[in-house]
Amino acid sequence: MTKKHKAFGISAIIAALLLILGFYVINKPGQQQHKTAIATPTLFVHGWGSSYRAEESMTNYAKQHNFTNSIIRADVSPAGKVSLWGTIKNGAKNPIIEVNLLNNKSLSTGETNQAVAFKKSSNYIKNVITALQAKYQFKQVNLVGHSMGNLQIAYYLLNNADNPHMPRLNKQVSIAGHYNGFLGQQNAPRKIVLEPNGKPTQVDTGYRGLLGLRKKFPTNAAVLNIYGDTGKGNDGSVAVNSARSYRYLVEKRARSYQEKEITGPQAQHSKLHENTKVDCLLVNFLW
Repeated sequence: MTKKHKAFGISAIIAALLLILGFYVINKPGQQQHKTAIATPTLFVHGWGSSYRAEESMTNYAKQHNFTNSIIRADVSPAGKVSLWGTIKNGAKNPIIEVNLLNNKSLSTGETNQAVAFKKSSNYIKNVITALQAKYQFKQVNLVGHSMGNLQIAYYLLNNADNPHMPRLNKQVSIAGHYNGFLGQQNAPRKIVLEPNGKPTQVDTGYRGLLGLRKKFPTNAAVLNIYGDTGKGNDGSVAVNSARSYRYLVEKRARSYQEKEITGPQAQHSKLHENTKVDCLLVNFLW
C-alpha cells in the first residue's frame, strides 16, 4: 500500500469516527431539546357547555392592566390531544393559557355520571400542562376555573398532586365551583349546611369522590374561592354552600385559603366571569 493510500485510509477512519461522535452527541440519551424558560403560567379553564371565550373578559382585563403581556390558547380534543395556538416568548410577563375544551361538557359517550366523567376527563388539564412542558421550562403553575372548570382542576389535583413529573401548584382561583352539586342536579343535596370546620352535612357523589384531596392537596398552594349570591343563597345555578364546601377539602393543607362573596345581579353564575370585581380579586391574588 502506497503512502498516498495509507493517508487516505487514515483520513477516512478519522472522518468516520468524527461522524459517529457527532451522531452520539446529537442523540445522547437523556439530552433534552432547548426549552424556553418562562414565568409561572396561569391556566384558565371554562365551565360546562362553554369555551375559551368565557375566559377572555378576565384574561383581557389582566392584559389591559399590565398584569400580563402573553396570552395563548390550548385546544383540547375529546380524545385529549392538545394544540397550542400562539407562542410564549422569552421574558413574557405572567403568561396566560386559555384552555378550550372541545368536549365542553366533559362527558364521554354513554357516560351519564358527572363525577365519573370529570374524573376521566381530568386528564385534559394534565395533557395541557404536559404539552406546555414539552416546549417551555417552568416549575410551578397557577390554575383558574369557572363552574365545571373547577371540577376539572380538582380531579386533576386529586390524581396528580403527588406526581413528581408535574409542576407544583402555586395558586388556585375557584369561581362558582359546584363542588357539592348544583341546583336542579339529580340526587344533589337540596339544602347544604356547613359545620364549623366547613364540612357539609350532606354530600353528593361527586363531592365524596373528592374527599381524597384532604390528604393530597398541595401544601405549598394558596387558594382563593369566589362565589356569588344574587340574594337567594345562590348564584342562580350554584348554592353558596356548595361553592364553600371546597374549604373542607383543602383548607387544612393549603398554604392559605380565603373566600370572597360577590353579591347583586352581577353575581349571577355566568356573569361572574364578566364581573370587574372578580377581575380585580383575581389579578391581585395571582400577581
